[in-house]
Amino acid sequence: MKKIALGAGALNASEISLGCMRMADLSPLKARTMIETALEEGIDFFDHADIYGGGQSESIFAEAIGMNPSVRENLLLQSKCGIRKGSFDFSRDHILSSVDGILQRLKTDYLDVLLLHRPDTLVEPEEVAEAFSRLHSSGKVRHFGVSNQNPMQIELLNRYLGQRIIANQLQLSLTNTGMIDAGLNVNMEIDRSVVRDGSILDYCRLKDITIQAWSPMQFGFFEGVFIGHPRFAKLNTVLDRIASEREVTATAVAIAWILRHPARIQVIVGTMNPERLRDIAKASNVALTRQEWYELYLAAGNELP
Repeated sequence: MKKIALGAGALNASEISLGCMRMADLSPLKARTMIETALEEGIDFFDHADIYGGGQSESIFAEAIGMNPSVRENLLLQSKCGIRKGSFDFSRDHILSSVDGILQRLKTDYLDVLLLHRPDTLVEPEEVAEAFSRLHSSGKVRHFGVSNQNPMQIELLNRYLGQRIIANQLQLSLTNTGMIDAGLNVNMEIDRSVVRDGSILDYCRLKDITIQAWSPMQFGFFEGVFIGHPRFAKLNTVLDRIASEREVTATAVAIAWILRHPARIQVIVGTMNPERLRDIAKASNVALTRQEWYELYLAAGNELP
């Protein structure tokens, strides 16, 4: 498994991460098998959030792995906070109390990375800065990031923060390419030319913020998996052909498509199937050509100017 330098070297982690949103649905035994499979494949970065399973995903993870200091030193743990039922909350007190709950459930003294989970329009950046400062100085959180935020939202935080934003978790897959489309259709009077995210892809590259791609196998907003789906027959034909040529699965090729981008994107995969994770891990050794990358992009229903 290749490594990626999050935030231009702030942290070195596997370029594929295991997203633990669905771990609450597993027994501790099955969760342990899942975690051990990840580690065997060289995946050392695990993505959590305090809302996943109402906190149970974090609890089951810690129970399954038998969390203790010697186990902890081999893991990179990321979690997110800020989503509450019916609202978002980036207040100082909520961030601080959320992290205490996360650490308790994960049975650890610190997080490697804490992300703010989606934007909060009522954010007071001074409060975020105070919370981050307390968490960093106490050793509870080593690095910080955001999710689903645009450049100006990050700039607003950066005006007050004493810590660097090293990651931004954004939706990206072969069938969700908005951050790529606008950059290819510049100065065109078509829908694909509309910049809906403030050019977040280029911004993150300029600012050394690692993009973490979530839902890399989903189309729409959790509408389903595009692999094998009849709506994406052409895409699947190309995926299957390249997979056969590379002696991997179509799933691995779909992940390799994201990894091929020079932005050095880290992919968050949410499978809770050990064999599927082993298939996905092979993507780290699949280097798609420029022609294959664009062929897949077009097969997904995209167009070039």
